[in-house]
Amino acid sequence: MLLAIDTATRSIGLALYDGTQVINQSVWSSDDYHTVELAPAIEEALKKSSIDHEDIGAIAVATGPGSFTGLRIGIALAKGLALVQQKPIIGVPTLDTLALAQPLFNYQMLAALRAGRGRLAVSRYQVENDQWRSFNQIEIFTPAELLETITDKSYLCGEFTKEEREFFNNQNPNIILATPARSLRYPAFLAEIAWKRWMNGDIDNAADISPTYLHFNDPIPG
Repeated sequence: MLLAIDTATRSIGLALYDGTQVINQSVWSSDDYHTVELAPAIEEALKKSSIDHEDIGAIAVATGPGSFTGLRIGIALAKGLALVQQKPIIGVPTLDTLALAQPLFNYQMLAALRAGRGRLAVSRYQVENDQWRSFNQIEIFTPAELLETITDKSYLCGEFTKEEREFFNNQNPNIILATPARSLRYPAFLAEIAWKRWMNGDIDNAADISPTYLHFNDPIPG
């Protein structure tokens, strides 16, 4: 059994996954109450699923990009669980979780999440070996700045406001915009990525997992 934790933004996600089924999954929006809500939510998920802490074989956690508060809390709790219970831990880039949920196309995909002050953190993906692979550094744009970089047909997914969705739909015919449901980060996809790595023996040292924070005009290594 693997426990997946994503607190990269105000959208928090938890999943319990056994390699065959998603046993439990929850996603909710929190107004910076991650500290208060996260641990009780994990306990509730375990209780509803009739699973004990001893049944958890590994911990997965989103490593960013994301907000300082959200990432710090999620990663600290994941590390604590892994160290105290002596479980393997796997860190997964936040946008890879979003990318895994998307259909495959023969043109580029841009995955985005909110970066504060009306900005978006964006990574570009292309299909390689039947899956999306990031091929550039994560960059920070306003919606208008991002629009200027899109000159070819592109699929765009991520956390967008109603106004941003209208803006992208109306301003550039090259953009295919993912539906709101496909734009939500589902922790079950985080769990699938981490499970595959766990089964391949590709785990992280808890001490080496560090959050990738968002910085204005500062590209983030992909």
